[in-house]
Formats: sequence, structure tokens, C-alpha cells
Amino acid sequence: MKKISKFDIIGNIVMIVIVCYCLLPLLLLLSSSLTDNDSLIRNGYSFWPSVFSLKAYEYLISSGSDILRAYGMSFLVTGVGTVISILITTSLAYAISKANLPGKKILTFYVFFTMLFNGGLVPTYLMYTGTFHIGNTFLALLIPNLLVRAYYIMLMRSYFMTNLPGEVMEAAAIDGASEFQIFRRVAVPMSKPIIATVIMFTMILYWNDWQNGLYYLTTKTSLYTVQNLLNRMIQEIQFLSSNTVVGQTTDLSAIPSTSVRMAIAVIGILPIAIVYPFVQKNFAKGITLGAVKG
Repeated sequence: MKKISKFDIIGNIVMIVIVCYCLLPLLLLLSSSLTDNDSLIRNGYSFWPSVFSLKAYEYLISSGSDILRAYGMSFLVTGVGTVISILITTSLAYAISKANLPGKKILTFYVFFTMLFNGGLVPTYLMYTGTFHIGNTFLALLIPNLLVRAYYIMLMRSYFMTNLPGEVMEAAAIDGASEFQIFRRVAVPMSKPIIATVIMFTMILYWNDWQNGLYYLTTKTSLYTVQNLLNRMIQEIQFLSSNTVVGQTTDLSAIPSTSVRMAIAVIGILPIAIVYPFVQKNFAKGITLGAVKG
């Protein structure tokens, strides 16, 4: 039987504490979304519902087709955006990792410069709406996030430069492979760990994005993603809770204004929480696929 060292015991204890530190807020969030709104206001938050209630989710489900359409739009934007983004990021990172690329220093500096400075919110908005005319279109949810991921490009470039053996690349070139064939058949399969990581980060970025919809979808609410729809619901609940309108027929007491915010957060993170454990398994597997025997 293998002897367990003190270092392993301490390390496991530390990791358990960190895992609990990460999971407890999620448990508190889920419990609060399943707690009766009046009880939540009266007793505060707890890790177990003091009075179980599904009114927060019933209120959200009452929007019916809006939620389903917003979920579909989120999946569409996340899928299309991730595919295009990873193609651009991987191709550009591979290109600037080549020592013999003409203009490599200028191109690398241009990419790096965008990590330090940007045009600001107002000029960016004016450029996208006035020059490219993407306002109130599907492209408004897609394009802005494609053009600001310089960090991922530099991260992948460093991986290509340090983890792809030059001997393997030269051998492929000697065998008659073109640069594109080397990239597709050699570089990409050997870079699965970093590609999987960037894919995961990009998916989270697109799924959680709500700013582009807020800035550029001023009239086309049918293009709202789930984050934009949930954000609008929060604003409507806050308005109804803080304003008394003459002749108002809405029963404010029937709106679970506190617990519904927790339910909104649960709905927003649910797909990521489901997908992540399956994607995470590929990280270690990708590392072994990128190994070189010598």
C-alpha cells in the first residue's frame, strides 16, 4: 500500500477548502432562488430554504416564448462566435509565431498594442453604428467580441513558440507539406490543450455578454440573448417595485422581487455549469496528445 505523505494530506485539505469556497456561493444562490420571497426578506439568506417556493421560476417561465427565444439566440451567438473567434485567434497566433514571417514585429506590436489601449466606449459605439452599421442586427452581438481578444492571441502564440518542436515542423516541410497543411495537421493537433482552454474562455465570454445587446440592440429586442432578457426583467421589476403608477393594476406583492433575482442568476449560469465538467476533462487529455516522444 502506497504511503500517503503529509504534503499530500495538506494539499488535499487545501483543495477541499478551495472547492467549498467556490461551491458555497452557488449553493446559497440556488437555495435563495427556491425560498419564498417574503421569507427571504424577513429572515435573510440561508443555505437551506426556510420556506420552499417556486414562485420566482414561475414568474420567469410566465414569459414563455421570450425565454426560449433568448436561450436559442444565446446558443447561436455563442456557437458562431466561438467558431469564428478560434479560427481567427489560432491562425493569427500561428502566423506571428513563425520566425521567418515578413513584418512579424510590426504585426505582433499591433496585436500587443490593443491589449494596452482601446478607442473607448463612445468612439467604439460611433464606429460600429455609424461606419459599420451593425446596430440592431445579429452582427452587433458577434463582431465586437471578435476584435478585442488580443490576450488569447498572445497566449496561443507563446504556446506555439515554446511547445511545438521545430524538428517536427521541419520534417513535415521536408515531406512536402505546405504551410497550411503543417498548421492544420501538425500544429493544431499538438496544441489541443491551449485551444481547448481558449475555446472555453471564449464560450464563457459570449454566453455572459450583455453589454453588446444593451448598447447596440435599441429597438430589435427579438435579438436579445438570455442575459439581455434577464437584465431587462430585473429593470422592470425594480421599476415596478420603486414606482407607483396611477391606475396601476399590477399586484406588486405577487412579484418575488428578491428571489427572482437569484433565479435569474441560476438560469444565466446553468448551461455553463452543465457543460464545463465535460469540457474540463479534455484539458488533461489534450496535454497527452501534444506530447512528443524522443
